[in-house]
Order: sequence, then structure tokens, then C-alpha cells
Amino acid sequence: MTAQEAVAGVKDGMTIMVGGFLATGSPEILMDALVEKGVKHLTIIANDGGLDAGQPGGEFAGKTSRGVGKLLDHHMVDHIIASHIGVNPKLNEQFAEGTLTYTLVPQGTLAEKIRAAAYGLGGILTPTGVGTMMQTEKDELGRDKKVVEIEGKKYLFEMPLHADYSFIRPTKADKFGNFMCAKATKNFNYVMAGASDHTIIAPEFLYEIGELDPDTYDVAGVLVEGIVEGEKKWQI
Repeated sequence: MTAQEAVAGVKDGMTIMVGGFLATGSPEILMDALVEKGVKHLTIIANDGGLDAGQPGGEFAGKTSRGVGKLLDHHMVDHIIASHIGVNPKLNEQFAEGTLTYTLVPQGTLAEKIRAAAYGLGGILTPTGVGTMMQTEKDELGRDKKVVEIEGKKYLFEMPLHADYSFIRPTKADKFGNFMCAKATKNFNYVMAGASDHTIIAPEFLYEIGELDPDTYDVAGVLVEGIVEGEKKWQI
């Protein structure tokens, strides 16, 4: 399908997962299509806010924003659930303006909450956050936290994190949707596959079924609903 067809079902207020780590491994063609569509009031689940084109002295100064940063450029995000927010200044600017809220989740916890949704788990147990404000605060969706003690050790019970859409950028995929991501682009792309109602991939290279050894692929195409061609070569 085209990128425009892939985002046709995205509506204002939906929750979107976007793979990538500082836009490394983010599907730029799908971010561009969302900007073109002009949806608003999104909740974004991602590692971070992508990269901003205008970062002074940065590698990307004068270039386009990357990943989730494109959505922030157009004030499309009301809430972001992420591991860190310190790189893209637009996050804190929009927070200060009162147009955006954010929930910080420890990176490993965020990944496992997403994985739990993808694989049908009721939640995960983690010691991260025990004895801190995380133990008493509600989670990113307003759900109460629970403390579980096992063999004398306390854990937080963290519930799954699900979305309407997952947008993922593989390096290689076949036409069934089996895919792999090279090197650092694996990041959140693998755990987000299947953690939403609709998983859309935008691979850099697309192959016929059976053209490559099946062991090339790390994620099964049964988790993928749509494939978008045209993703440019990795530009970071």
C-alpha cells in the first residue's frame, strides 16, 4: 500500500507507536504521511521525541526534523509516553505552552510493557521504581500501580501498553511482512510489532517471498498488516 493508504485510518486522538531511537529506525515516509493527513491530538508511544531540525550546532541543523520530531513540528501530539525527552526542545516548549503532556517511563519498563501487549501478557513484574515516586503514581494511562512481593523482594506490576497503530521501519522485509532491522535500528521496532491493532512497516528493501533465506528475518509477517514501499535509505 502507499503511505497515504497506510495512515488513512488514523483519526484524531488515536494512540500511535513509532519505532526508533532518536529517529534511528523511525519510518520517515509514514511520519510524512501523517503530517500530510494533518491528524491532531495524538498520543505517541516512542523512546523519545525524535530530532528537531533547528537544534543549534547539531548535526541536523538546517535539515529536516526526524521521526516523531516531524509530528511535534506541526503540533500534532497531545501526550507522549517516552523514556527521555531531553533532546528535542519542542517537547519542553510545547509542555510550557500547555499544549502537550508527557509521561516518562524507564526504558526497559517501556519496552517490556509494549512487549506484553504484543504477546498477550497480562503485565510484567519489575523492581525498577520500587521505593520511588513510580510506586505511588498512576501509570501513563491513569491505572493504579500494584506492588507484588515474591520471595521477600518487591516488584512493581506494570500493565501492557497497547496502541491503535504501530509504525515500524525495517531494513529488509518480504511481501508477507517478515522483516529484520539492521544494527541500532532494531531498538523499539521489534517489540512494537503486534502491540497495536494495526502494524504497518516501511522497509528500506522489499523482497519476494522466498527470495532471501528465511533466517534473514527476525519478526514474523503474521504480526504485520500493511507494507509501504518507498522508504529512503537511512539518512542518519
